[in-house]
Amino acid sequence: MWSPYKRRIKRDLERWQSNGWVSAEGRAAIAADVDSSGREFGLAPALGILASILFGFAAISFVAAHWEDMPRLGRLALLLACVWSGYGAAGWLATRGHTVLADAGVLFACGMFGASIMLISQMYNIGGNPSDGVLMWWVGTLLAGAVLRSNPALALAMILVCVWSFMETSERNEVHWPFLIGWALVTAAFIWQRWRPGLHLSALTLSAFVVSLGYQLDGGHQHGLVAMIGLLTAVAAIAAEKLRPDLDAAYDHIAAPLFAYALAVAFSGLFAQQFLEVPRMGTLIVLAAASLVLILGAIAYALSAGNRGALWVGYLGFSAEILTLYGVTVGTILGTSLFFLIAAIIVSLLAYAALNLARRATGGGLT
Repeated sequence: MWSPYKRRIKRDLERWQSNGWVSAEGRAAIAADVDSSGREFGLAPALGILASILFGFAAISFVAAHWEDMPRLGRLALLLACVWSGYGAAGWLATRGHTVLADAGVLFACGMFGASIMLISQMYNIGGNPSDGVLMWWVGTLLAGAVLRSNPALALAMILVCVWSFMETSERNEVHWPFLIGWALVTAAFIWQRWRPGLHLSALTLSAFVVSLGYQLDGGHQHGLVAMIGLLTAVAAIAAEKLRPDLDAAYDHIAAPLFAYALAVAFSGLFAQQFLEVPRMGTLIVLAAASLVLILGAIAYALSAGNRGALWVGYLGFSAEILTLYGVTVGTILGTSLFFLIAAIIVSLLAYAALNLARRATGGGLT
């Protein structure tokens, strides 16, 4: 649990109690629940995570500097000692209630595990693809993160899955579908941990994978498929939020962020269709109109639903669409004055719709 959130909710509880909205017993119960939920993540634990990373680089540099001067058995003993010292420090810190600092120890051990794989492969001249070493690294990191309940280790595992997939894709020049297996395993661990930042990381990496399909399938001409996947996912998120609010609540209200990520994927596909595929002017105008309708509709929905993530995606998408469209159409059938006139009308309609929504929500809802 982030410290600013705890401070904010406690300030709100004081105000709610003074207004008579929450009783003293209710305030105490809510404060106790907030204190007991999640992990405290302040400055000291953050510095501990950074320290574990620096210790890892220091250990790797020391080993590399003295690598040739050490016998093979000594090298193996030193690598194993580095790995298990991290786990030992994590256990010692965990028994004293320093959970996040214990995560730093696990992170150090996972980093040394990856370095050990690379150095042992070099020492024994083990052939094979470098991506196989990364595969072994993320599998071991995932197991350590899941067994020891370490969220930073799981985040590292997701990053390593992405590195592994990128290496495989670069080598074979085709879609690396096994990425979805690694992604699903790490995401399942995030769900088991109920770690929301990890789920955002999963959504971000999956969104990037889907967007990459447009550049890899059919010679890089499947951006329409990417846009369709994004649109269908966005519709499914809206349906889940509106038709099954109980189900959405049971899964910690994931429909709202899912809609934001799906919107970003859909717009990425439409953007590539317009400005990377180099379509004819008529096709460009149709796609641009569809993109603007999608963006404006998404902004209107985000305003009504209080979905700030989707709102920012909509604003950024609208800005990117307008600026890029201006750059490719100025001097053609859309003159500069006409272009800005159309853009101004669209923005005015958007502002008017937002004002009406805000007025209707004044009595209760988004303001």
